[in-house]
Amino acid sequence: MELITVFTPTYNRKELLKRCYQCLIDQTSYNFKWLIIDDGSTDNTGDEVKKWIESETRFKIDYVYKENGGLYTTYNTAIPLMDTELCICYESDDIFPSDGIAIIEKHWPELRDSNCVGLMTMCKDMDGKYVGKKFPDGVKSMYLYERFLRYDCDGDKMYVYKTEIFKKVAPMPEFQGEKNFNPLYLMYKADAYGELMVSNDVLCICDYQPGGMTDTVIWQYYNSPNSFAEWRKQHMMFPNASRKYIFKENIHYVSSCCLAGRLGEAIKESPMKAYTVLAFIPGIFLAQYIKWKNKK
Repeated sequence: MELITVFTPTYNRKELLKRCYQCLIDQTSYNFKWLIIDDGSTDNTGDEVKKWIESETRFKIDYVYKENGGLYTTYNTAIPLMDTELCICYESDDIFPSDGIAIIEKHWPELRDSNCVGLMTMCKDMDGKYVGKKFPDGVKSMYLYERFLRYDCDGDKMYVYKTEIFKKVAPMPEFQGEKNFNPLYLMYKADAYGELMVSNDVLCICDYQPGGMTDTVIWQYYNSPNSFAEWRKQHMMFPNASRKYIFKENIHYVSSCCLAGRLGEAIKESPMKAYTVLAFIPGIFLAQYIKWKNKK
């Protein structure tokens, strides 16, 4: 049995997926299986992948086609299919270092025998620079929310989770017509089960694409307001969050409720009602700004 499920969501990125495949071929260890969830591609991705499945002998490839629903819905499809000890999401625009699987194997004995739910590592950009701050020396583990609230380790990271933990926190709630719910929502839920081991090893080279999640955040606020309202409710409940942080999250929460057309329910559904009342007017102004920004 393989140790790791490498899970790749994809949508109309057939050419980038070829690069993913080559990165996996180049691994120094094949102790993994590759699970591709096609989120409704129309560029004949499936035909290309089927050729790989027929010829590949080094590792197993599974391919699932689903109706387009957004990145987060591919997690809901993938997680029930995983049967390995560990899983990692390797997106179609990521470049996986050739020693990526070996790095995970290196950490596995300690991770297996610990109460940690997974492993969090660093990313670099295409120029070889770290994406965000490295983890502090001497810090061996942390909760995911502590990454920015306590340690100020901003920037994208890579996450390897124990599959059993993902199965406990899945699925993500789905909102009809909304495709931009950040899958980190699942990982924050996993904080309830334990900390993440941290390492400054690099498991990803990020090649950010135009139109990706990083590039379209204002548009996401506008077209997935119910998803972002749920996201903000989760964030305002982070342990030890400052009052300033909670207030900011409430402003965004009110804004999302306004954009979703359910402003009247914002206070009732809020887990931090007093903050939500204070954030009501700023939240409405933020919603108007988002509408203007997207119209512009």
